Amino acid sequence: MKKCLIDAGPMIALFDKSDRYHNHAMVFLKSYNGQLLTSWPVVTEVCYMLNFNVEAQTDFLKWISIGAVQVKAIDNTVVGRIIDLIKTYDNVPMDLADASLVVLAEEAGIEEIISIDSDFNIYRNLNGKYLKNIFKFE
Repeated sequence: MKKCLIDAGPMIALFDKSDRYHNHAMVFLKSYNGQLLTSWPVVTEVCYMLNFNVEAQTDFLKWISIGAVQVKAIDNTVVGRIIDLIKTYDNVPMDLADASLVVLAEEAGIEEIISIDSDFNIYRNLNGKYLKNIFKFE
């Protein structure tokens, strides 16, 4: 089964009906055929951004609990790599959530991401490659 990373933006949009990307995220994620992976820092970011509505937060967490997204932990052994990434991209800047996704891509050999964040057009993995953003929006 195809695996793809998912960043916070599309998940926030999915659960926030007032988000300008809500409809696009809904259509895209309903039609996506593959396994979605993310990290706990991304889940934390989504919950924080949905803090305007407890129901939106709990709906998001229920969505995770039914297996819509597989959430991966950050192992202590990759913290050094995360630090290197954050330092490398300090001019962007890169946050913990984004760095955790780059590390997850490196570990799992994933080459695609679903993101609203254009910073993924800048970040490179250990092989010098960008993650291909398959979430096209206008």
